[in-house]
Amino acid sequence: MRFGLVLVVLLGGAAAAAPIIAPYDPLEISAARLEPPSGAHVMGTDVLGRDVFSRVLFGARLSLGAALLTLTLIVAIGLTMGVVAGYYGGWLDVVLMRVADVILAVPTVVLALAIIGLLQTGLTSVVLALSGVWWVRYGRVARTLVLAGRERAFVESARALGAGDARIIVRHLLPDVVPPVLVLATLDVGAVMLAVSALNFLGLGVMPPTPEWGAMINDGKNALFVAPHVMVFPGLALTMAVLGLNLIGEGLADRLARRGGDVLTRPFRDR
Repeated sequence: MRFGLVLVVLLGGAAAAAPIIAPYDPLEISAARLEPPSGAHVMGTDVLGRDVFSRVLFGARLSLGAALLTLTLIVAIGLTMGVVAGYYGGWLDVVLMRVADVILAVPTVVLALAIIGLLQTGLTSVVLALSGVWWVRYGRVARTLVLAGRERAFVESARALGAGDARIIVRHLLPDVVPPVLVLATLDVGAVMLAVSALNFLGLGVMPPTPEWGAMINDGKNALFVAPHVMVFPGLALTMAVLGLNLIGEGLADRLARRGGDVLTRPFRDR
């Protein structure tokens, strides 16, 4: 976990300090095209003579930011859908779970591609599309935990004392639903980042000349055998970020399991 934390802190710090660290404007075109790494250009230049190092630094902002924004929306949608379905039940539960079944029946990226096709290409569409199809597992976990907790003694007592639905959900159910969902989120953040970069690689996200790791890998694919550094460095940055995030997620899950029992199997402790 510590190694993953170091990787993410280094990448996040580099992204935040990109305007200070970057030796060149990431959009500046020059005649020095496809130059290999050198003293003037640490990671070489791309097909338009732009400094790859500067573009990797600025690309980290979009790659990391888009992944975290997407995951935040996924958790928010999943929690909302799962809690509503589990607490109120009835036809609302049936409808929401049938929608979840339909989403699960189609591969995530394929369904995201279809949603982007209905919207328009751009990073906003990528974030919305992935959020709209990735929430299902979170929703199912939240629903299962709420179903188990809504009949517990402390919930029944709160209801008998006149507590409203909103208070019962926020005060008595969410505290035991949120931890397992957050564990899933920490384990998923690397996969979400890969999905965002994959859609950008396909040209469905950020538009040129905006630097983003997936888009940069796409830009360099035609020069792979002539100037492999154009693809290698953004690909290496993406690999390091995903590795670091996955290590952090696994470490957090292990610590939660050791300290308070497995939050995925022992929710709703008696109060």
